[in-house]
Amino acid sequence: MTGLRLLGPDGRLTATELRPAPSWRRPTSPLRSRVVYAAAHVVPLAWADNTPGVPARIDWDATLDFRRFLFSWGLGVADAMDTAQRNMGLDTPATRELIARSAEVAREEGGSLVVGVNTDHLEAPSASLSQIVDAYVWQLEFAEEQGADAVLMASRHLARTATSADDYRLVYREVLSRASRPVVLHWLGEAFDQELAGYFGSTRGEDAATTLLDIIAENVDRVAGVKMSLLDAEAERWVRARLPEGVRMFTGDDFHYVDLLDDTEPTPGSTRTHSDALLGAFAAVAPAASAAIRALDAGDHASYRAALDPTTPLSRHLFATPTHFYKTGVAFLSWLNGHQPAFQMVGGLHSARSLPHLSRIVELANTANVLEDPERAASRWHALLRVNGVDA
Repeated sequence: MTGLRLLGPDGRLTATELRPAPSWRRPTSPLRSRVVYAAAHVVPLAWADNTPGVPARIDWDATLDFRRFLFSWGLGVADAMDTAQRNMGLDTPATRELIARSAEVAREEGGSLVVGVNTDHLEAPSASLSQIVDAYVWQLEFAEEQGADAVLMASRHLARTATSADDYRLVYREVLSRASRPVVLHWLGEAFDQELAGYFGSTRGEDAATTLLDIIAENVDRVAGVKMSLLDAEAERWVRARLPEGVRMFTGDDFHYVDLLDDTEPTPGSTRTHSDALLGAFAAVAPAASAAIRALDAGDHASYRAALDPTTPLSRHLFATPTHFYKTGVAFLSWLNGHQPAFQMVGGLHSARSLPHLSRIVELANTANVLEDPERAASRWHALLRVNGVDA
């Protein structure tokens, strides 16, 4: 078996054994015990001007094939969200085309799709509450026209404009009243986007969570669930225990998802146990995630842990500070696994992580058994080292 060369922070090369190809098998029936979405990235044309501030030019074949790959493992796809570089290079025309094309693929593959709805097409950095409502509705109506369910993403415009929790209640009330079917709400934490600090009207977590719960309670028939991306397992459990019946908790916690999906004891005062999932990490470890959920379907918690526990160190490294650059690692793994022709990203974001950081991703992916073709992955990684002047 080929050795794997790794690059340390001090510039030194070491070697480790490359693990054999994983033996994951695709499911033959739908996943049952959890509702699971993988948040997918976008692949740009490798020869396009992928530099900051330039409109995105998408490699549609690679981008849509990756969504087919996720569907083939039984996972749903969460598209046009922060993993797809919303607010970090994916402009409005590209976003709308992505939603339309992904919805078509979902219909073809019989896959479950949710898409992000935001206010990011507004050109001015600030807006009135009524303009924010109109912006949300404009995107919501487009998503619904394509046949996609919506995730109401946290809005930077609302974070800047709102002066109280009541402003959040007003905006969400107005937008949800226009939804033709239930949506998922998204609470994206400051670790992912510093401009969202104090979202839902408070920097105190319990107060913000109370406002979120008030919004859900007031609009319960129009809320399918809430995705929490705070990287705080106890905060998620606190909210989960207080959700109305029929409203799902989708964990967006890329640090603690293994435990949150496998909780078997309800939080005191609640009958709820586990979370469902809407995770960027699952785009990086789709076969392992699929195998883990199938183990839960069979009531086999030990096999669930055996499949998914090894992915935790990898995910924690992908989402290491600065967390919002996790997308670079997702795209890097996609390239290593043969899902795109080049390690390129919209807006030049492929340069957001160092070579030693990428080396650690290779090492942890090898340990987690998520390199789909290890020989190909090693060859691509060693070539990248050589291009950067490292004799691998």
